[in-house]
Amino acid sequence: MLGFGTLAKKVFGTPNDRKVKATRPLIAKINALEEEYKALSDDGLRAKTEEFKKRLGEGETLDDLLPEAFANCREGARRAIGLRAFDVQLMGGIFLHQGNIAEMKTGEGKTLVATFPAYLNGLTGKGVHVVTVNDYLAKRDAEWMSKVYGFLGLTTGVVYPSQPDAEKREAYLCDITYATNNELGFDYLRDNMKSELKDLYQREHNFAIVDEVDSILIDEARTPLIISGPAQDRSDLYTAIDALIPSLTEEDYSTDEKQRSVTFTEAGNEKLETLLHEAGLLEEGATLYDPESTTIVHHVNQGLRAHKLFIKDQHYIVRNGDVVLIDEFTGRMMPGRRLSEGLHQAIEAKEKVEIQPENVTLAQVTFQNYFRLYNKLSGMTGTATTEAEEFQEIYGLGVVEVPTNKPIARIDNDDAIYRTQEEKYQAIIEEIRKAHEKGQPILVGTTSIEKSELLSQLLTQAGLEHNVLNARHHEQEAQIVGEAGKLGAITIATNMAGRGTDIKLGGNVEMKVMDALAANPEADPDAVREKIEAEHASAEQAVKDAGGLYVLATERHESRRIDNQLRGRSGRQGDPGKSSFFLSLEDDLMRIFGSERLEKVLSGLGMKEGEAIIHPWVNKSLERAQAKVEGRNFDMRKNVLKFDDVMNDQRKLIFGQRREIMEAQDLSEIVQDMRYEVIADLVDQYMPPKTYADQWDTEGLRAACIEKLGIDVPVDEWAAEEGVDDEQVIERLEKASDEAMAAKAAAFGPEHMRVIEKQILLQTIDGKWREHLLRMEHLRSVVGFRGYAQRDPLNEYKNEGFQLFETLLDSLREEVTATLSRVRPMTEEERQAQINALQQQMAAQQAQVDAAVQQSEARASGEVVAEGVNPDGEGYVEGFDPENPETWGRPNRNALCPCGSGKKFKHCHGALV
Repeated sequence: MLGFGTLAKKVFGTPNDRKVKATRPLIAKINALEEEYKALSDDGLRAKTEEFKKRLGEGETLDDLLPEAFANCREGARRAIGLRAFDVQLMGGIFLHQGNIAEMKTGEGKTLVATFPAYLNGLTGKGVHVVTVNDYLAKRDAEWMSKVYGFLGLTTGVVYPSQPDAEKREAYLCDITYATNNELGFDYLRDNMKSELKDLYQREHNFAIVDEVDSILIDEARTPLIISGPAQDRSDLYTAIDALIPSLTEEDYSTDEKQRSVTFTEAGNEKLETLLHEAGLLEEGATLYDPESTTIVHHVNQGLRAHKLFIKDQHYIVRNGDVVLIDEFTGRMMPGRRLSEGLHQAIEAKEKVEIQPENVTLAQVTFQNYFRLYNKLSGMTGTATTEAEEFQEIYGLGVVEVPTNKPIARIDNDDAIYRTQEEKYQAIIEEIRKAHEKGQPILVGTTSIEKSELLSQLLTQAGLEHNVLNARHHEQEAQIVGEAGKLGAITIATNMAGRGTDIKLGGNVEMKVMDALAANPEADPDAVREKIEAEHASAEQAVKDAGGLYVLATERHESRRIDNQLRGRSGRQGDPGKSSFFLSLEDDLMRIFGSERLEKVLSGLGMKEGEAIIHPWVNKSLERAQAKVEGRNFDMRKNVLKFDDVMNDQRKLIFGQRREIMEAQDLSEIVQDMRYEVIADLVDQYMPPKTYADQWDTEGLRAACIEKLGIDVPVDEWAAEEGVDDEQVIERLEKASDEAMAAKAAAFGPEHMRVIEKQILLQTIDGKWREHLLRMEHLRSVVGFRGYAQRDPLNEYKNEGFQLFETLLDSLREEVTATLSRVRPMTEEERQAQINALQQQMAAQQAQVDAAVQQSEARASGEVVAEGVNPDGEGYVEGFDPENPETWGRPNRNALCPCGSGKKFKHCHGALV
C-alpha cells in the first residue's frame, strides 16, 4: 500500500517536477524564435542587444525580454564558439535568472548555461559577477565566454590577484565580470579602506552567478576574509612554548575528534605550570589561573592544538619554508590564508620554519554576509540538494534539480566495508588491477595528501603506473585530469579531483591539440586537430567498451555532497561509468561518527579476513551518520553567522558612512554637528544639570576646551555672571569654536579645508573601526564562558557589542573635533624641513637601488658580494670570504646567501635550525 506522500508525488509530481514543468512554455517560446534569429546577420544579432537595452529603458522588464534575449544568446554562442545550448541548459539559465541554485550534473555544460542569465542581466548596465572557485577557471571562462558576449556587443572583464589598479577598475566596469569569491570579498574590503571615490573598484552589488556554489557558500562560509597588518613579533614565545609540548603525555590532555577540540586535564595543567616555571615563561609564584597569565594560557592552548589537531599533509603542507593550509573540502592549497589568533604561528614553530609575525585585523567579512549584499544571487553546482535547507535559510536560495540532457548510464555500486584499513587497501589494489587489465580508466578518490601518497606507494609496489593529483601537484591539475579518461589510466586524486575540468573518455582533445602544436609550432592547426579527433574517436569508443570511467573512492567524506561530486566525475553526458566506495571500520568517519549499532551488526556477522560486507542497509546507515555530521556543521556555520550578523550591522553602518563622506563635497556641517555634540557633552560633564553655579568645575571645563576644541575661553567669568545657565554657556562655546574654525578655514583656504576635513574624518573612522574590531574579537573569545552563568552568549555579545559601538561613535566625535582643532598651516621653516627630510629619504632609497644593481652586476661578472652589514652598520665586512660565514656580517634574510648557492639566506645558511 502506498503512503500518502508517495501517492501525492505520483499524482501531483514532486515540487522539483513542478518547477521544471513551469519552464517548458518559456523554452518552447525560445525554440520557436530559433529560426528567426538564425536568419539574422552578425550585425543583426548585435543590434538586438541595443534594441533590448532600449526596451528596458522604456519600461519593459527582464522577464518580458527573457525568451528573445535567450534566443539571441543561443544563436550568438553557436556562431562565436560553435556550441548550441540544449533545452536543459536553457532551463538552467532560467532558474539562475530567477535567483535559484541550478543543480546540474558534471558535463552538462554549466559554463555555457551561465551566459544566458549573464547576458540578460548584463543588459541593465549594472554589472553581473560570475564567481568561480579559482583564478585559473575565472581566466579560462572569461576568455572563452567573452567571445559570446563580445559577439553580442557586451563587454567582459576578469579580476585576479595583484592586478594593476586601472585594469581591475576597468574589469569591474564591464557588463560581465569573472572573478573568484576571494578576490571579490577582498576588493569589497579594500574599497572600504579607500579615501577617494575614483580609487574604488566595485560598483553596486547587482547580480551574482556563483559557480560551484556549494563550495563557496557552504564549505568556505566558516572562514572570514580578513585584511590584516603585522603586529608585534613574538616568535621567541612560540618557539619556547613549542619546545614544551612534546613533554606532555596522553594523560595531560583530552581530545574530542567530533568537535575538533583539545583541552588540558587537571594533571596536565599542573605539569604545564611546572614546565612553564622551569622555562622562565611563568613568574615564580604565578599560576595559570592568574589574570596576568591569560596570554601564556592562550598561546599554550594554541601550541597544543597545532601539535594534536593539525596534521601535516592533511591540514597543511610545508612548501618553500611556508606553512600552506589545505582546504579540507577541495584538497586545494590556500596560499595567503593564515589561521588567526596565533595558531598559524604555533604550527610554524612546530614545523621549525620562519615564524611570521601575528596580524592585527584591519577589516573582515564572511562570505555569507558578502554574498547577501547582492540584489539577486544565484548559483550552479552538481551537488546542492543535500544542503537545500541551509541555502534557503541563510541565502533565501531555492535548489532546483535540472534534468540531464541524456539519461545517466553510470552504475553506482553499494559500499564495500572491510574490518581493517589494511584489508581495504589490499582489496582496492586488486580492484584497480582488474579494471586496468581490461583498459578501464580509474579515478581513485582519497581524503588527504597523506592517504593519496600511501596508495601511490602501494600501486608502485604492485607495478601499476599511475598519476597523483593533490595539493603538491596542483600546477599539473588540468593536465592530469585531461589524461584521466585515457584507456587504462590510473589517477589518484584528493577531493580537488578537477572541479571545473571535465574528465573526457579517451582523453581531452583540446589538450592533445595544444601539446601537438607546442611540440611542432610549424604544423597546420586544422590538420593536427583533424588527425587527433580521428584518433580520439577510436580511443573514446575503446574506453566505452571497457566500461567507461571507474570512480573508486577509498573513504566516505563527512559530507554526502563531496561523495556525490566524486561520483559525478563519471557518467557525463550519458557516458557509461561505474562508482564504488571501499570503506573499513577504522576509517575516520566510521570510527568517530558511525553508529554503534552498525558496528555490532558487522562484528556479529563474523567477517573473515579480507571479506567485505555489501548491502543497501549499510549505505543507509552511513548516510544517516553523514546527515548527522552535516547537521552539526550547519549549526556551527549558523552560529558563526549569528555572531557575524551583529558585526555586519555595524560594518554596513560604518562602510555606509564612509561612502557618504567620500561622496560629499562639503563636510563642514557634519564636522560642526560633531563639534556641537562634543561641546554639549563637555558642559554636561563639568556643569551638570540641576546644580548651582558654585558646584560647576569651570577650571576643568576651560582646560577641556583648550584640549578638545583648541579655544581658550573665560568660562569662570561667564559662570560669575548673573543668570547665566548651561544653555548660554553652550551657545557661547559654539560661537567661539565656529569663529576659531572660520579663521582656520581662511588661513588654509576653503577648498583645502574641505579636503582636510574629509581626510581627518576618514582616517579617524578607520582607526576607530580597527580598534573596535579588536575589542569585538576579544569579546567574542570570552563571551562563550557566560553560558556557565546561565546567560545566552549571543545576547551578551549583542548587548556589549552595541555598547562598544556607541563608545566608538562617541570617541569618534571627540577625536575628529580635537584633531581638527590642532591642525594649522605649516610655516616656511617647517615646509623646508619636510622637503629636506624627503630628499634625504629619496637619496637613501637610491643608494639602496645602486647597491642592489652593483651586486647584480658583480654576480653577473662572477664576483660575490656580502649582502649584509657588519655589526657596527658600516657597510660590507672587510676581508669578505664566501666560505667563511664569520666574515659575512648580518645578511638580509630575504637576500641571496653570500655562500653563492643561489638560494635566499633564510633558506640556506640562515635557516632556523
